[in-house]
Amino acid sequence: MARTLLVIIDISPDARKQLEDAGFSVMLAGEHGGRAAAVEAASDAVAVLTNGSLGLTGSEIALLPNLRIIAAIGAGFERIDLDAANAREIVVTNGRGTNTIAVADHAMTLLLAVAGTIVPSVLAVKAGRWSDFSSPKRDAALPGERTDFPFKRVGVTGRKLGIFGLGLIGSAIAKRAAAGFDMEVGYTNRRPVAGSPYRFFADLRDLAAWADFLVLAAPGGKGTYHLVGSEVLERLGPAGYLVNIGRGSVVDTDALVDALQRRAIAGAALDVVEGEPEIPPALLTLDNLLLTPHMAGRTAEAISLMVDLAVRNLTAFFAGEPVVNRVN
Repeated sequence: MARTLLVIIDISPDARKQLEDAGFSVMLAGEHGGRAAAVEAASDAVAVLTNGSLGLTGSEIALLPNLRIIAAIGAGFERIDLDAANAREIVVTNGRGTNTIAVADHAMTLLLAVAGTIVPSVLAVKAGRWSDFSSPKRDAALPGERTDFPFKRVGVTGRKLGIFGLGLIGSAIAKRAAAGFDMEVGYTNRRPVAGSPYRFFADLRDLAAWADFLVLAAPGGKGTYHLVGSEVLERLGPAGYLVNIGRGSVVDTDALVDALQRRAIAGAALDVVEGEPEIPPALLTLDNLLLTPHMAGRTAEAISLMVDLAVRNLTAFFAGEPVVNRVN
């Protein structure tokens, strides 16, 4: 008899078939009235497939009396109640390493885009305003040319890159920056990374003051909540740029909006925001901010690796074999 697997994230038809071929009866929350209704109806579920952003709460775990394993797609697991899982001896796994390449590539894409004013440049050209970006600012404008030019395009090569969180993804970003763009790389972690060739900063504020670009690759959770606030942003300064591909909760959104509005930092590019998918309205009005919809790790290759690892973990667990990337 197939084991019931409750899936509370969106998955492709191919992923669903892969799970079914592995012997699971897949119960998609979206087909059962949404997450809350699905959890209440899934009393026979022995496994849950989720991710770090959606997680699984203690109250939901309590409604699943037969639950034995929670598998998270991707590296995050910050919204899975590990205390509740531990109390029931429920195994929790994640997909650490499956989307490293995709997220690191996206981080560099955001960095290059915000430094190069790529998105506003494209929009200006499509709106017939070629000279907005192709001509230097003049005291006297040509007909139809703007004089309140808000963007300063800067180069990346040879600049200083600070990374908050030198794990797998942070290390992959550092490698791309150093080897591809001759950037000087510094980082901050809870402790120095043994053997790392990059400069270690014990304090995030000192890293921000040193860096031209500050990339956030730290996990979410209580330990990193709002660590990037007004003080860090002031240290980054009016010529500095912020890129976040970690978790939205690491950044104090109000402080970031204020810094961007005052040009206390030059710009920011975010793949993650607090409260996503709901976006704070103030973020949508800023001309020095780029936003992408938490898509950094969602390349076709990465998704395939994530699903493959989840299937391997689920299959191994019910076969009595060791799982990969157990986090509790």
